[in-house]
Amino acid sequence: MTDTVNVPEIFNRQRRRVVRDRAFSRAKGDDFFSQIMAEEIVERLDVVKRSFRRALIIGLPAAGLGKKLESRGMKVVFADSSARLASALGGVICDDDRLPFADHSFDLIINIGSLDTINDLPGALVLIRRILIPDGLMLAAMFSAESFPILKSVIMGAEGDRVSAHMHPQIDVRTAGDLVARAGLTLPVADSDHLRLKYSSLQRLIADIRDVGGSNIMAGTLTSIPRHVYAEIERRFRAKAGLDGKFSESVTILYLCAWAPHPDQPKPARRGSGQVSLTTAFSGKDDR
Repeated sequence: MTDTVNVPEIFNRQRRRVVRDRAFSRAKGDDFFSQIMAEEIVERLDVVKRSFRRALIIGLPAAGLGKKLESRGMKVVFADSSARLASALGGVICDDDRLPFADHSFDLIINIGSLDTINDLPGALVLIRRILIPDGLMLAAMFSAESFPILKSVIMGAEGDRVSAHMHPQIDVRTAGDLVARAGLTLPVADSDHLRLKYSSLQRLIADIRDVGGSNIMAGTLTSIPRHVYAEIERRFRAKAGLDGKFSESVTILYLCAWAPHPDQPKPARRGSGQVSLTTAFSGKDDR
């Protein structure tokens, strides 16, 4: 467990657990965004030139992803702050930055859609390094700071002088890569996938966000959007609709890949030198 004494309380832990419970009850991790992330993670895992024996999965789409890993001969452990998810899958109830596992417990850790809603992201990454065996692999996916620009701007415009925090802060690709490296993980790769989506209604967009656990979990007093402000938000969205009656929104999903240190790994190259290929990063060993 990390020392969280000096970590700012950005998110309310209890509220986060409730939100993730509700999200799991609604969609069981089969929601739109979770499935996009999970499918991409599986594709990236397919590139890795090795087998894994013991995996830890954190995130709402754990059930479907777990079956895929078990079919490959892996022993899978589930963990999440959602008590309902943990109960349904026989997993462990815990926050990402308070993982209760011993050092060197897993050779693969997958986190989907969860790392961007924890108070101590650097501490969580350090924990991942510690509980991975040497040369163990971490794969993660989460929303990037560039996500939902239309929704954010419309909410701010509709609220006018009364601006409240309804969507939590997120990090960009460069910051994520820096945090992974600072945590002591090696061969870090941080990249992103930009999605352009069309929605027929504001309600459908909000439902997709809620189903992935994206409801307001900010620390402090929870402020709801007044009815007249919500009506103004809807009006502004309708004004942005195209000829087909749908409006566009963009989402950027950030993907992380890194390894626990091992003496046989290639040495990290200077930033921007282009000396380590993606093949090397996904294999954990030098392909030259």
